[in-house]
Amino acid sequence: MKKLVSVLMAGTMALSLAACGSGKDNANTFTFANELDIKNLDSSDADDGMSFNAMHAVIDGLMDVDKDGKVTYGIAKEHTVSDDGLTHTFVLRDAKWSNGDPVRAQDFVYAWQRILKKSGNYAYMMGSDGAHLAGADELMAKNEAGSELTQEDLDTLGVKAVDDQTLVVRLTSPVSYFEELMTFPCYFPQNEKFTEEQGQNYGKSADAILSNGSFVMESWEPGSKAVFTKNEDYWDADSVKLDKLVMNLVQEPTVAAQNFDSGNNDYAPIDSDLVDKYKDNDAFWNVKSGFLFYVMPNLQNADLQNQNLRKALSLAIDREDFAQNVLKDGSIEANGFVPEDLSKGPNGEDFREDAKDFTTYDANAAQEALNQALQELGKSEVTLRLLYGTDESPMDTMATYLQNAFTKLAGLNIEMVATTKQDRIYNKEANGDFDLACTRWGPDYGDPTTYLYLMKTGNNNNYGKWSNEQYDALLNQVNTELDVQKRWDLMLQAEELAMNDYANIPVFQKGNTALLNPKVKDLVNQQVGTPFTFKYVNKEG
Repeated sequence: MKKLVSVLMAGTMALSLAACGSGKDNANTFTFANELDIKNLDSSDADDGMSFNAMHAVIDGLMDVDKDGKVTYGIAKEHTVSDDGLTHTFVLRDAKWSNGDPVRAQDFVYAWQRILKKSGNYAYMMGSDGAHLAGADELMAKNEAGSELTQEDLDTLGVKAVDDQTLVVRLTSPVSYFEELMTFPCYFPQNEKFTEEQGQNYGKSADAILSNGSFVMESWEPGSKAVFTKNEDYWDADSVKLDKLVMNLVQEPTVAAQNFDSGNNDYAPIDSDLVDKYKDNDAFWNVKSGFLFYVMPNLQNADLQNQNLRKALSLAIDREDFAQNVLKDGSIEANGFVPEDLSKGPNGEDFREDAKDFTTYDANAAQEALNQALQELGKSEVTLRLLYGTDESPMDTMATYLQNAFTKLAGLNIEMVATTKQDRIYNKEANGDFDLACTRWGPDYGDPTTYLYLMKTGNNNNYGKWSNEQYDALLNQVNTELDVQKRWDLMLQAEELAMNDYANIPVFQKGNTALLNPKVKDLVNQQVGTPFTFKYVNKEG
């Protein structure tokens, strides 16, 4: 049964905007500015949006997105699914790597095995928290137990190259959004010979990455600039209108906006401080993103194991005031842990519409909850460290707002811990060195589980160590439930359980504000997965 499902990713917008603004650059060059750097282009390791943007510019997966953000074929030209939904067969088209090698089914097998062998940041997406590949959970468990995975072990993973053009994938449970998953970078292929030759350098420089996609990376100066040129040997080269793609890296919004005004950027993100200046400009661009910003309590802290303390923190936040009067960038208050416009249920309703609202602002109730917590803890006051990254706007703005809100509660002291995003995640959060962490999550795919799995016991991103057997049991049922309505109801129940226990404290759903050159058409921006697709960008003369 041939099955090509065109799924409109939640919140996807194909940008075809008319704006007045910059445009000095060559008509066939698109210059994209961003506050963040590219971490690397290794799909077994990278886990940030900017790296995904760059990676997707040079690499196609089995599936891709079209101009409207809908799922379409990429390296695969045909996809069939068995009647029980457990076996997916992909037939690959004739495509080449930039060194001239053909793209083979084995390139996907190698890449998927490699991310598990390395315990990559997105290895969990191979198992029951993602694609449900047969054998993935067992391999991850063996790895976590300290056993190095052998090739014999890896060959038990449910992905096989029948021949150079045929890839067969076996699952443990049907996954309705499997095609959408295949657009996500952790499922991208890697050329085994080239990757092994590069070793630890793979994906860390322009010379250490191959392309099978729209562009070839010409140069990359970390922290400064990355330049890409059109891949003339790309299988879909006729769809690529640009000759060159330039990424200006680590440009803070004020500088990016100045460069936009002077014609040196075609796309420039701006923050809340610049919204009032540009909001009436025709170049002003604003959409809702899928990123949820939230506070993660560390339950290894004995005080934060007290539910009333976590409740007090949540009640003390005036989310509407923060989103509308401080950020002013289209952000909205978060009423739950699953954002708006992510996924629709069997009845066609958005998850947030079906779910309850779990957040409210009530300063008096917050103080009452804190008083109760202090009584239960036998303390007159509590001091908590609030961790945040200064290089991941508007995290610092959120942290300052939270500090002000929390310290209005008598008996609660807040110590601010400022650091970088990398240190926040990979050192302090990973090692449990925090009390409260300002963090965020962007959806990897258009299903509520991309958020709900974050609070499951043992999830790699559950740094706060909240754990609930009933919650885990609900998500295990979600993984195997074939009835779509029952599955939907189970996810609603799971969110309610976690939010009523203040497992995490949602604050706001991010809005994106930027300036966009009037000549730019068909820049695809997505709420789910890789933020931007540059393949179709057309810059008019």
